[in-house]
Amino acid sequence: QVQLVESRGGLVQPGASLRLSCVVSGSTSAYDMGWFRQAPGKEREFVAVRRRNNAKYYGDSVKGRFTISVDSAKNTVDLQMNSLKFEDSGLYYCAAGSIIYSTMERTESYTDWGQGTQVTVSS
Repeated sequence: QVQLVESRGGLVQPGASLRLSCVVSGSTSAYDMGWFRQAPGKEREFVAVRRRNNAKYYGDSVKGRFTISVDSAKNTVDLQMNSLKFEDSGLYYCAAGSIIYSTMERTESYTDWGQGTQVTVSS
């Protein structure tokens, strides 16, 4: 089991950038590390994952705008979000697990979750 703590999100305007960080209690190299988000009334949505072999995958709605990265020295998993849109608003969750490729977008593939941090994109 690993503990995950996300940094504070924020309120930003459309087109702005925001960086989220997740502090991992264990080694980031031992897990597949992901980010999900959930808007009010919607299901939790896959955003990105960095697999233990360092392969990175993104949800279709964030490709080309978001970047996931891992800092092994700091034991953090970061999500750099650029060109933010209204529809990027939601609670963002850091997640850890041992996943397989075909199910990496499913929440049940991840065993440990952070408490979530709010990101609001508004003009």
